[in-house]
Amino acid sequence: MNDAWQIANAHYLSLAVEWLRLCLARLAPTASVFVESKPQPDAPPSRLNRLFGRKPPAEQTPLLLPPPSSDDAQIAQLAEEMNLRERENPPPALIRLSEQLGLSRFESQVLLLCAAMELDTRIASLCARAQDDPQRAFPTFALALALFAEPAWEALSPDRPLRYWRLLEINQPAAQPLTASALRADERIVNYLKGLNTLDDRLAALLQPVAFDSETAAELPPSQERAAQEIIARWQRVQNGALPVAQLLGADASSKQSVAAYTARMLGRQLFRLDAAALPHHPAERETFARLWQRESILLPLALYLDAHESDRAAQGQDEPLKHFLARTDGILFLGTRENTILSMRANFAIEVAKPTPSEQQLLWHQALGERVNGFAAQLAAQFDLNPESIERIARETSNATIDDGTQFERAVWATCCAMTRPRLDALAQRIDPKATWDNLVLPIEQTQLLHQIAHQVGQRHTVYQEWGFGDKMNRGLGISALFAGESGTGKTMAAEVIANDLELNLYRIDLSAVVSKYIGETEKNLRRLFDAAEDGGAILFFDEADALFGKRSEVKDSHDRYANIEINYLLQRMEQYRGLAILATNMKSALDPAFMRRLRFIVNFPFPSASERKMIWQRVFPASMPKAELDYDRLARFNLTGGNIHSIALNAAFLAAQNKTPVTMPQVLTAMRAEFRKLDKPINEVEFRINEH
Repeated sequence: MNDAWQIANAHYLSLAVEWLRLCLARLAPTASVFVESKPQPDAPPSRLNRLFGRKPPAEQTPLLLPPPSSDDAQIAQLAEEMNLRERENPPPALIRLSEQLGLSRFESQVLLLCAAMELDTRIASLCARAQDDPQRAFPTFALALALFAEPAWEALSPDRPLRYWRLLEINQPAAQPLTASALRADERIVNYLKGLNTLDDRLAALLQPVAFDSETAAELPPSQERAAQEIIARWQRVQNGALPVAQLLGADASSKQSVAAYTARMLGRQLFRLDAAALPHHPAERETFARLWQRESILLPLALYLDAHESDRAAQGQDEPLKHFLARTDGILFLGTRENTILSMRANFAIEVAKPTPSEQQLLWHQALGERVNGFAAQLAAQFDLNPESIERIARETSNATIDDGTQFERAVWATCCAMTRPRLDALAQRIDPKATWDNLVLPIEQTQLLHQIAHQVGQRHTVYQEWGFGDKMNRGLGISALFAGESGTGKTMAAEVIANDLELNLYRIDLSAVVSKYIGETEKNLRRLFDAAEDGGAILFFDEADALFGKRSEVKDSHDRYANIEINYLLQRMEQYRGLAILATNMKSALDPAFMRRLRFIVNFPFPSASERKMIWQRVFPASMPKAELDYDRLARFNLTGGNIHSIALNAAFLAAQNKTPVTMPQVLTAMRAEFRKLDKPINEVEFRINEH
């Protein structure tokens, strides 16, 4: 409200308090007179008539009328002037509140009586005199019944506005009648009557304001702006009753919140965010919170974004506060969830909200990084799936970097993207810091070429899918999936490391045997969390022990078999849709169902290394900086060992050399190899392990 309204409201409030003070003073000599209750008239029209079961009257009557002794000239004059000011547009705060919350004339007078205690220090003593009791220097309902015309007993019932909207507080000691108990106006309401319309402190402690800068409103990506316009159109079609909840679906919480903020701004509302987990659990606190929010959303142009993005992790029964809140409120409400949730307690509609499309992200990168980005924006948009907020943050973090040339700048941006999109998967996955390079990998040429092909496809997705339009012809998704098959130690994990290092991407190892749950639906939930968390940065997901989930498909004999197939199909579906590289690793390829393997783009078999390959592994296994004596690589290569075994032996031999403060020697390698054989329960031929002395 403007300054002119503030002045007018203050003047009206001054008149009302003076009118009340004179009425109390006149009542004092006849405090014992008790006024009989009369039926309560209809309240002024408001949006809450439906809530309290009223029909709007044909014509609004003045809020305050002179008391029965209308011959008092001063009281009559004040009442007349107040009645004139009540017709102003906009009206005083007391009149507006009465209309918005559905207070009758008598209820408004009771509220004025209670609020006046905070506005005029003389009211307390007048209350004591009017009640003929110096101990009652406060308003009571009995005083209000005696003081005002057309009193109504039901005004203080729990379902009437004074108590329903928590406008008054009642201090009722034990064994004291309700009518004789002290009444106190809510502090927030007193401030409202004075023209200070700010959010109730009890809500402000839980709610987080969400700003949407008007200067950047036009920068909401077109795909997300269409979602916002659809929400507005849905609400505009509602003729009567409460607005349905706009349920925003999707894996990115930031995008959903941005759409909600943009929509609220278009409707002239201030958006607040509340974590669904923060809703009160105690029934009484839950009810108070719902009523306070509903009250505030009437008194202020508010909208609420209820964030239930992580609600799938909540324990059973924790959704009861959410259901109660939705059932007890109306108005503009957004509910952010990952998937569609059935809300039987209130009408709703679902809107999918995704991150900006790759082309939109490419434009955002151009806007954020400026001329230095050149053609690098397309590569960033193809690899990383980011919202505008993340792109702007990365641009800020790299803008001050001291970078000599374009290549260094691109590497700095890429590294920042990888760091920012690194998912938090401690409970489900192990992050591997990739150090292995193509030179460390010893495989037959066919397998090496396949691995190079996988890496090239990950790096060239934008060209093939977007620029050349091949993505429009893909009906199963654009994910790149591979199966690495071979016994333990043949290089499957190292191959994943090499690809991740070459592409400069994050690598996560997931033990599928740990992800699979015996509880129905939990396996899919774990997999969904994995893929959703890794989606932003297109991290390489390495699913080890795939045979824990993939077995030869047998006839479905019970529900366990049926749900196992559902889990497998869900994993394959997510792999096909995943924007990064997903790798399944197994020691037993023969145990996998061929029908499942046909849905994978690459199958790479990791054979047991030949003697020549083992020799190459031995020659490369020791770091260049490590001191070595003359080693017989041909002899070492004769031992049937995998690359993983050779790495383990070399490491143990290095520790033996460090202990003896010598270069690593052939005897130390053979000693470490003997220990490895024992660990593997392999037979030991003493002739092969004999150390030749020269």
